[in-house]
Amino acid sequence: MPFDYSSLFRPGLPPPAARWRGFPRYNFVGGHNDAANVPVAEFIAAAESVLSREGRTLATYGLESGPQGYRPLREFLAASLEARTGMRQTADEVLIVSGSLQALDLVNAVLVAPGDTVILEEATYQGTITRLNRLGARIVAAPLDEGGIRMDALAGILDGLKAEGVAPKYIYTVPTVQNPTGTVMPEDRRHELLRLARAHGVPVFEDDCYAELTFSGERPRSIRALDDGGGQVVYCGSFSKTVAPALRIGYLVADWPVLSRMLPMKTDAGTGALEQMVLAEYCAVHFDDHVAGLRGVLKEKCDAMVEALSAEFGAAASFAAPAGGIFIWVTLPEEVDTWRLFEAAQAEGVAINPGVEWTVERALGRNRLRLCFGHPTPQVIREGVALLAGICHREFGVPVRGANMER
Repeated sequence: MPFDYSSLFRPGLPPPAARWRGFPRYNFVGGHNDAANVPVAEFIAAAESVLSREGRTLATYGLESGPQGYRPLREFLAASLEARTGMRQTADEVLIVSGSLQALDLVNAVLVAPGDTVILEEATYQGTITRLNRLGARIVAAPLDEGGIRMDALAGILDGLKAEGVAPKYIYTVPTVQNPTGTVMPEDRRHELLRLARAHGVPVFEDDCYAELTFSGERPRSIRALDDGGGQVVYCGSFSKTVAPALRIGYLVADWPVLSRMLPMKTDAGTGALEQMVLAEYCAVHFDDHVAGLRGVLKEKCDAMVEALSAEFGAAASFAAPAGGIFIWVTLPEEVDTWRLFEAAQAEGVAINPGVEWTVERALGRNRLRLCFGHPTPQVIREGVALLAGICHREFGVPVRGANMER
């Protein structure tokens, strides 16, 4: 008999993982990206070049660049972020991390204790919600509209917390191509968010992982740029969506008094060295052209998803075409429970994200779902959405049977 660990696991663990059986045929979950756009040949050339030149620095932790990460990559980011977002920083204000999830962990490690209050967008990144819940934080949900967080609602939340004697640890926002809604916060609203944050002495945690993927190629200045050296905004980005998710390379930008407290909490002995070296070599030459090409591919896939949802669900599916990125946020009629739909679809090879995973208040997400169009081809998108519509009709009578269901 194998040893029984069941009585030894500590309380509060998440449910056990299922064994991975491979991706489903119609995979509309996760942050996967377009496989054909992974620059394999360029990575090979970059790896050969940088390893021939600097490979022996692998003998030291930190590649002789120190604990903040490979300095050429930090220098690329400092210059590129200034050009793209309007932020001004040096390489010494950039920390390389193992994906944006580690960025979240580090910010929480230095700011959030059990019982502390954090303000999140009412629909937001699942990883942020789950991490704060595990920390025992109090999450306050800020309502959204087509421009991101509603500033009237945020002002009311901050005033209400002040009346309670509660100082929030930060306001978390994904202002540019919001996850999951795909909206972009206008610049005047960003100024107002900063004004409110300053008035109440609350930091802003700006998650900008999708900002380079606006289909127009244009974006407002980052909130941290608008802070103009005030140090109130901690900024997070990632190469997962612009280059390749499996690289697991993200970055934090903050003033040194904040970074200096994060570094002792980053106890992994350094983010993957080869990934950093290859990215720095590759990005210095190819990043802008690569991202411009990727935007066009993702726009084509987004159009296929929008067309498929309209054709297969008709008026039963309410959604706004995203301004960029790889996700679309869909609202179905009240009688549809997207968790049940998720379970039924999964059994037939269609993977979706039920909305309850992406909303602070589960009731808000009950009849919503997030679909990722980044990885599947347009043809697979159309086939998968048609199958999903048939499953939804069978389970909930939605959409009603019509021409689009006669197959």
